[in-house]
Amino acid sequence: MSTAASAITATAAVVRSAGAPFTLETVRLDAPRPDEVLVRVLAAGVCHTDLSVRAGLTPGPLPAVLGHEGAGVVEAVGSAVTRVRPGQRVVLTFDSCGGCPSCHAGLPVRCDHWPELNLFGGSRLDGSATLRAADGTPLHGHFFGQSSFATYALATERNAVPVPDDVSPELLAPLGCGVQTGAGAVLLVLRPEPGDTLAVFGAGAVGLAAVLAARLTPATAVVAVDVQPARLALALELGATAVVDARTEDPVAAIAALTGGRGAERTLETSGNLRALRQAVDSLAVGGTCGVVGAPPAGSEVALDVPALLGRAPRIVGVNQGSAVPARFLPALAALHRAGRLPVDRLVRVYPFAEIERAAEAARSGEVVKPVLLMP
Repeated sequence: MSTAASAITATAAVVRSAGAPFTLETVRLDAPRPDEVLVRVLAAGVCHTDLSVRAGLTPGPLPAVLGHEGAGVVEAVGSAVTRVRPGQRVVLTFDSCGGCPSCHAGLPVRCDHWPELNLFGGSRLDGSATLRAADGTPLHGHFFGQSSFATYALATERNAVPVPDDVSPELLAPLGCGVQTGAGAVLLVLRPEPGDTLAVFGAGAVGLAAVLAARLTPATAVVAVDVQPARLALALELGATAVVDARTEDPVAAIAALTGGRGAERTLETSGNLRALRQAVDSLAVGGTCGVVGAPPAGSEVALDVPALLGRAPRIVGVNQGSAVPARFLPALAALHRAGRLPVDRLVRVYPFAEIERAAEAARSGEVVKPVLLMP
């Protein structure tokens, strides 16, 4: 097993302030500590969370290197690392502390330190920076335990998951967040039963990953709801049995009509739109479950019909990262893709790292479902 390498330089996309562009700069990464892993990044997906932090809509310290859907090759490992080895292909996903009660129970997504390790901290738990500008000035890194908008990333062995070498890195990268979140919400949380209807609100990367995953369940009907005709057409190609254009139709009435007035046994809100969330709850059958994935700005609230809650007994469940255990779930997703059962390639368009601004705009505008950066 390799010992830790010396500090390394990398090219990273740095956001200097809220609303500022990504600028490619030379940065310096620390050598891996005992539980850390140095990864040469081959590809990184662009997620709306990255863009939300850059815009200042989601709290996150700046200046920073973002990126949290990395895929690459392990270059060096710390002295205590046992789960990965140099030369292995890995997908980078969310981080966890490994020591709190939830982590000990095998539930890393419920880690006591999830917010500071993944979104708000910008550093290790002890406050130390993982990377610096070329002049030695500390930068906020460790975004989702990786900051993978860079040619190298420093992760931990807990969030670097070994995957097969024969899947292209641009298809592995989205598994770490977007695909894991959408597929996990369906397969691990909602778990449609035979005869059920699943309605997915939002046909972005997470929503379409949910549609793909729904094909692996016994759900009888899968309904996609969105406002972009192209996304709805793609949803039909990927396995949706019906679509609802929310610009011209009332989704609640449309889903009622599709289900003979019963409503959907399962709904999933992925867009972060509060009106869509209310519609997802109102579309439920009696005793149905609504999974909430979409993340509007902090402090957002939605009004609910309380008497309807009492009479219809819905369950409303917040879902983070698909409630997945990445070490088990990500290799399974990769295997499903290899078998042709999870065609995530239908969601991806590749951009050179130098064109990160173009990729970000394609994601923001909805032109592309999942832009993925290829590193030089």
